[in-house]
Amino acid sequence: MSIKSKILSTFSLGLFLCSCLLLYFTLASNSDMEIEKKKESLVPYTVSALTTPESVTFAEEKIDLTRYDMRERMDRELMAFTYMHATTLITIKRANRYFPVVDPILKANGIPEDFKYLMTIESSLNIRALSASNAAGFWQLLPETAQQFGLEVNDNVDERYNIEKATVAACDYFKQAYRKYGDWVTVAASYNAGQGRISTELEKQMESHAFDLWLNEETSRYIFRLLAIKEVFESPIRFGFVLKAANLYPPIQCEIVVVDSSITDLATFAKEHEISYAQLKEFNLWLRDRMLDNKKGKSYQVLIPEKDDMYYNPEDITPYRKEWVID
Repeated sequence: MSIKSKILSTFSLGLFLCSCLLLYFTLASNSDMEIEKKKESLVPYTVSALTTPESVTFAEEKIDLTRYDMRERMDRELMAFTYMHATTLITIKRANRYFPVVDPILKANGIPEDFKYLMTIESSLNIRALSASNAAGFWQLLPETAQQFGLEVNDNVDERYNIEKATVAACDYFKQAYRKYGDWVTVAASYNAGQGRISTELEKQMESHAFDLWLNEETSRYIFRLLAIKEVFESPIRFGFVLKAANLYPPIQCEIVVVDSSITDLATFAKEHEISYAQLKEFNLWLRDRMLDNKKGKSYQVLIPEKDDMYYNPEDITPYRKEWVID
């Protein structure tokens, strides 16, 4: 090979190697960019701090939240409901079915309608709600409290699970407590801690309002949970909960069958009324056994769901509150 050919060959090899190096660095640079893009895409959403209002109202009482402890306690509960996504969202859906039942009872008994939010934080509107301390139903009434206010509670019938009757019993409690305390927030605190505890602490701490008491954490949080859930329900979209009317659970109309004798087998009774045993229990959870032992001939109202209402028609769902939906 001539010297000229060797020089050309060496030059060509150099160009090839330079091209390879350039390609390598270009690919490496692009790879780094792709890795950075993937890293950015790994963050699915951001968690934002909330703006705590300067004041809220409960039962027509304006509550100032500018004091440091009031603001921070409210802030905690607003964040809890906002970022407890599934529970809050499904509770709003359930409210569309159950608030229309409870609101008229509260109004008829002279109880501020804001107390439906107390029911909401007690049970998340879960009809099967039962606590470790045996508090049951939407209002989470203890057996002795329920019986004190006129409900039947035994292994066969537990009227704490009867929404209408349990709401009346809760109203009787609220009226009794209001006569003692004279303000609805302290009434709400007593529902959680008991009137004995609240009365004792008001006296010992020389205060007149539940907000100013040093209480166990559960009760201390309780009244702010009540205020916070009301804020979320009054404007869900402000807290990131976006619903359409079709997402809500519609009320289901029922036929009322009056029973004043024993029912030996509830499954047979259900079939006679063209529903399943499961559906009978769903709408009459106060029936705690497979039969109704009604030896005294007491009159009970058994709900039989209307067939047409048991099937969803999204176009027929009407929001109980227009603020709950975007359409």
